[in-house]
Amino acid sequence: MLVRPPAVAGSFYPAERGELRGMVMKLLADAHSTQAYVDPPAAIIVPHAGYIYSGSTAALGYSHVSGFSHVVIYGPTHRVGIHGIALPGADAFATPLGKVPLWAEGVAAAESLEKVEIAPQVHEHEHSLEVQLPFIQQVLPDADILPLAVGWVEPGVVAEVIAALAGPDVLTVISSDLSHYLSYDDARDLDRSTITQILQLDPSLDHEQACGATPVNGMLLAAEELGLAPVLYGANNSGDTAGDKRRVVGYSSFGFYPPENAYK
Repeated sequence: MLVRPPAVAGSFYPAERGELRGMVMKLLADAHSTQAYVDPPAAIIVPHAGYIYSGSTAALGYSHVSGFSHVVIYGPTHRVGIHGIALPGADAFATPLGKVPLWAEGVAAAESLEKVEIAPQVHEHEHSLEVQLPFIQQVLPDADILPLAVGWVEPGVVAEVIAALAGPDVLTVISSDLSHYLSYDDARDLDRSTITQILQLDPSLDHEQACGATPVNGMLLAAEELGLAPVLYGANNSGDTAGDKRRVVGYSSFGFYPPENAYK
């Protein structure tokens, strides 16, 4: 078995198994929603910064998740670029909580799609996908995963992949932070505008608004095709959690539901 080892354990999240499990369980326990929903979301958008900064926001999304057998994760590339969408070429990903197997049928299906290729070097140090795994291991302990690193590609291509891999037993996870390194007040203003665009399914976000703008835009396009409506679980920034307010990073958490299965 070819296992992709953890690259950011000990920096983005704890490297010790017990500490990590306890942290994830507490973040999920503290995630309170003022909204109730009939069914779990078909897709979520969650952030991917260090857990002390964005873990509480990510937990808002994962606290609504249950019952899925497969999780397809789309995250932007931060270290190694690619003109396409990268499969890891691995059989499993490891975290301090153990190994998570890849969804073999999903890998085969993804390989047949446009702009998808096997590129292990893109995944080797990428954090946007890895930081989602401990949450998935906690809320969906029996699920397998399909991590897809999204590079320079049209959002329409991402939307086609999302739609092709979607299904009733598949959770789609879009990994993205919002604005980066603005002042607290400027970040709040820009992030408020970005959130409005997402709620309106406006697929024209740029990378100043969200580092994962390409997969987010792809999700917004796919949502229209799949008949899904977004709801906002919550948003904040690093100035609200563990950072100062001079240069902050914005975070948000959304769920996507069939309109008849969500109510506010």
